[in-house]
Amino acid sequence: MTTTEAQPGQKIWFKKDVKPYTIRCRNERYLICTKPFNLKKTVIYTIVDLKKGIRGTENLIFCMGFEGDEDCKEALGRLTSEETEVSHRNFVELDITKIQ
Repeated sequence: MTTTEAQPGQKIWFKKDVKPYTIRCRNERYLICTKPFNLKKTVIYTIVDLKKGIRGTENLIFCMGFEGDEDCKEALGRLTSEETEVSHRNFVELDITKIQ
C-alpha cells in the first residue's frame, strides 16, 4: 500500500517507532496521525507532509490539541490554508515501513 491509498482509521508504522500511529484524517498532501500516550491520558501526534517527504509537529508554540477527530480536522484546515506548517525545527525524514 502507498501513502496515496492510506485512509483514516488505518495504522501507519514508522521505522524508529515500535507502536503504530492511527491515521485520523488526510488530504492529498497531509496525513494527521496519533497514538495513545497513556501516561498522560492524551495522544502523541505527527503530521506527515507527503510533498516535502517529512513528518513532525505543527509549528505552533502552544499546541491546539489532537485528541479528537474534530481537533485533527481543524489542524488539517490550518495546514491546508498555510496558516501553520510542519515545524522547521522538529521534523524527521519520512520513514514509513508499513500501512495497514
